[in-house]
Order: sequence, then C-alpha cells, then structure tokens
Amino acid sequence: MQIIDAQIHLWGTGLPSNQAHWQVTAFTPAQAIALMDEGGVHGAVIHPPGWDPGSTEMALKAVADYPGRFAVMGSLPLDQPSSRDLLAGWRKQSGMLGLRYPFIDDPVRQWLLDGTLDWLWAGAEEAGIPIATLATGSFPALGRIAERFPGLRLTIDHMGGRGGTSPLKDDAAMTHMPDLLELAKFPNVAIKATGAPGYSTEAFPFSNMHRYLRQIYDAFGPNRMFWGTDISKMPCSWQQCVKMFTEALPWLDEQDKRLIMGQALCKWWGWDRAV
Repeated sequence: MQIIDAQIHLWGTGLPSNQAHWQVTAFTPAQAIALMDEGGVHGAVIHPPGWDPGSTEMALKAVADYPGRFAVMGSLPLDQPSSRDLLAGWRKQSGMLGLRYPFIDDPVRQWLLDGTLDWLWAGAEEAGIPIATLATGSFPALGRIAERFPGLRLTIDHMGGRGGTSPLKDDAAMTHMPDLLELAKFPNVAIKATGAPGYSTEAFPFSNMHRYLRQIYDAFGPNRMFWGTDISKMPCSWQQCVKMFTEALPWLDEQDKRLIMGQALCKWWGWDRAV
C-alpha cells in the first residue's frame, strides 16, 4: 500500500505566519524525508507556504532531488492578468500537479461569489488543472462553481475546517460538517481528510474525530477522500497520523485504505509516481 500525504509545507527561511505551525525557520525536504521514512510515508504533496518567497523553488527542486517522493500544488497570483496566460502550461512543470488557494478572508472570499475568478475555473477546467482550497464558510459558493464547471476537479482542505487558522477544537471545530457534506453530490468535488489530529484535544488515536471521518467517508466515498497530515502543525508523529487511519478505523476495509492512503489522490490529481 502506497502512503501519500496530501499536504505538507516545506520552507527554508522565515517563521510561519500561522502560529499553529512549528515555529522554526526551516523545514527542509531532507528533514521531511527523514521523518517520512520513520513514519512509513512514501510520498507527499508540497504546498509551498507564502511566508517563504523561495518555497516554490525549493519544492520543485525537491521533486528533482527525491524522485517519486514529492509533488507540488502551487499557486498563481489571482490579481494579476498575466496569470491567465500561464494556466495552459502549468502542469508541464516537472512535479506540478495543480493549484491551491485559501479563500478564508476577503477580498478573495468575495471573489468566489462575484465571478471575479471565473477565468480561473474555466482555464483550469480546460487545462485539466485540479484546484485545492481552504474555504470554510464558502461551501455553497463552491458548490455553484462545481456545478458550472463540471470538468473542474476541486478538493476541499482539512476536512472542510479552518485547519490552524482557528483555535477551535473538538466538536466546535466541526460545526461546518452539514454544509461540507452537501458538496458530496457534485462528483467533481473531493475532500482532503488532512490534519484530523490537530482538531482534537484528545490523545492518539484522537477518537472524537472518528465520527466526522466516517461522515466524510459515507458521503464522498474512498475515491474522493484523501489522507494527509499538514505535519508541521500536528500534535503527533507521522506514524501516528498513519495509524489513526490504517489501524484505528475498523470500518475501513483493505481496499478503502489503499484508496484513501494514496491511490485515490494520485488518480484525482494525476500524479504518476513512476514518471
């Protein structure tokens, strides 16, 4: 079974602006590989963080330095017209799978509603570029986008929650679930089940998150549910993040685990790790 982490951040300079992340000035590909090997993780998708202006260059170099171990979900400036011209060739970059954006705060959150980003959805649909997003509070808008652009593959981050951008924990962090589950009716929407331990105040295996994972599984199915960690803000090891899914969720059969732990993600985002 290949175990692929749907989201990690790597950086070489600066402290994370999100205080939930490890407050260190670097978390490098070499450091990540050592921890991945220790935890039994075969590959990871890097989401370059905004606090390090060189993080995308670092991520693309990691793809070359560690074949099959890393891929990248990058970003283009949403407020620059020149970005539109780059969509067609975006996935021609070695290891670049797609785009990822947070739509938590204004003005970008409003852009989901007013049509400002129609060029992005249309261009990504045409070019076959998957888009991942942190967009708690904007799920109805994303549903309308998914319906209008049925060929666009959308992925919702962090079980639909706010990840480390909110101090809420346990059930208080999961009040968005009814709205999230409504998106399952759109076949072009998937969910990253990333960061589950970070929402819990309990110890491993973070049992109070299991029922929410089951709700996601029941709604989206194993082909649209992707395991991952966002490891630099987890309260536990990579190995425990893996075992939470592979050993502590008895309702997942072996085929489900193969899909959720990496197979489904690679298919959804088009990552051929053998290339």
